[in-house]
Amino acid sequence: MTDYVSGAPRTTAAEGPIAVREAVRARIGPPAAWWGMVILIASEAMLFAAFVATYYYLRFTSAAWPQGGVDPPKVVVPLILVACLVATVVPMRAAWLAARAGRVAAARLFVLCALVVQCGYFAYEVHDFSDQLDKVGITRNAYTSIYYTLLGADHAHVALGILFNLWLLGKFVRGLTTYRVNATQAIALYWYAVSVITIVVIATLLSARG
Repeated sequence: MTDYVSGAPRTTAAEGPIAVREAVRARIGPPAAWWGMVILIASEAMLFAAFVATYYYLRFTSAAWPQGGVDPPKVVVPLILVACLVATVVPMRAAWLAARAGRVAAARLFVLCALVVQCGYFAYEVHDFSDQLDKVGITRNAYTSIYYTLLGADHAHVALGILFNLWLLGKFVRGLTTYRVNATQAIALYWYAVSVITIVVIATLLSARG
């Protein structure tokens, strides 16, 4: 049910394309979902900052890096994969813009396109992560410990983003509300952050080749 205040639907109650468009236009400032995601991203950024700082501390206090004769990470495949993941921010932003314009079918399609690429990225990374663990264990030395910690934490955040998108697609099946538009904006923001984090993680790990 849509409530109206001074002729405009309340942002928390608007349902349907027309009411959603009016509610979004009438809104002043970012919604609570956006602020909540900003707080989550800030806390996760501090976590990864600690991981990256640990990586470089171990590197600069070690006589050899990687330690113990471990081969440095590959370059080409990780860079291609990162580029694919970062590219998904385009359909995620398009999904938010479509949702705020009341175009639920387009928003659903954009999220689905991003999800296909993200799932492909995640599937490959999980397989590669498992293969690397079989060859070199995480407890072999300090290098392997921080390497797998950084990579595993990044993969976990990609997995969470995939769950967010699956949840969002499920919500879109039932139509468009301002709540779902706000969620789309927050989830798109999450993917922007995950893309930046992944770039930082891969750049940090590839620095072992220098």
